[in-house]
Amino acid sequence: MSQEADLILENLLDKNQKIKEEFEKNQKIKNDPRITDVGKVLRLLSLDELPQLINVIKGEMSLVGPRPIIESEKKRYGEHLKEVFSVKPGITGLWQVSGRNNLSYKKRVELDLIYVRNKNLIMDINIILRTFSVILLPFDRGAY
Repeated sequence: MSQEADLILENLLDKNQKIKEEFEKNQKIKNDPRITDVGKVLRLLSLDELPQLINVIKGEMSLVGPRPIIESEKKRYGEHLKEVFSVKPGITGLWQVSGRNNLSYKKRVELDLIYVRNKNLIMDINIILRTFSVILLPFDRGAY
């Protein structure tokens, strides 16, 4: 991210209604001007996730689980927030292997709930294997 990321986002949302709607729907912007060229490559290859392995080793995260969310995203989970927070967040999860950024935030919440309600070792192994597919062959499934 560029050093002025917050300011860039604020200005962009103020000046462009279409981008504002996209951001409000998904908490993401396709072709985000805040992302540096190096950051784009890191995200495309999901290398920006590697530092989170330290959090897994520390026991703060799991390999598989719902993605961590920031404070402003909590309201999107509504009455399901406590249920989703009942498991550790993960580096990868059902959302990442089911369409990732091509899905709405509402669908992300649904997938997080499906994961939490059906969590088991076979599902985790399946998600990990599917994650390698998304990383190696991202097509339009990679991060942006």
